[in-house]
Amino acid sequence: MFDSQTKLDLKQGDPSAFKEVFRLLYPRLKGYCKLFIKDASQVEDIIQESFIALWENRNSLKTDKSIESYVFVIVRNRCLNYLKKQKLEGEKIDLDNPEIAQLQFLYQLDFTAQEDSSLEEMLVVSLKEMIAELPEKRRAVFVKCKIEGRKQVEVANELGISIKMVEKHVAMAKNIIHEKLIKKYPALILLIAFLLD
Repeated sequence: MFDSQTKLDLKQGDPSAFKEVFRLLYPRLKGYCKLFIKDASQVEDIIQESFIALWENRNSLKTDKSIESYVFVIVRNRCLNYLKKQKLEGEKIDLDNPEIAQLQFLYQLDFTAQEDSSLEEMLVVSLKEMIAELPEKRRAVFVKCKIEGRKQVEVANELGISIKMVEKHVAMAKNIIHEKLIKKYPALILLIAFLLD
């Protein structure tokens, strides 16, 4: 998502690079965090704290690694720590419910996996590979709508197709990618659904 120059600028403390990372990641991080935590103010706190952690630890960023994945891991671990703290303080939190169980599964993989990449990063790499395998027109529509976040009507006008056809391309691409990702990562059904939302 971010090119090597943006990563380098962020690592060197460029505020404009940080703002760009924040602008692009904030909406997705908020949605991700809300999968696990329902308290809106707590979601905001976790995201703000995670971006502060990113800024404070920018010197340790590796330009060959995904910033996106790095911040998602920070948010994910902060969500789990918050839920565990709430449970210790007597809140009625079911740590076995599917969303939280998946959060714990991801957390544990950080300590047991031999790979250099986090699972989120591997998912993003797999997603990019699967997008690249889509037929040309479907790939173009999907990238413009879901990756670049452009409006369907704008994409329809640009490509000279109907809005219905844009919707069809997006739906078919999502179905194909969803099936392939679920086959590859069967334990991550919620995270995959979020990734393709």
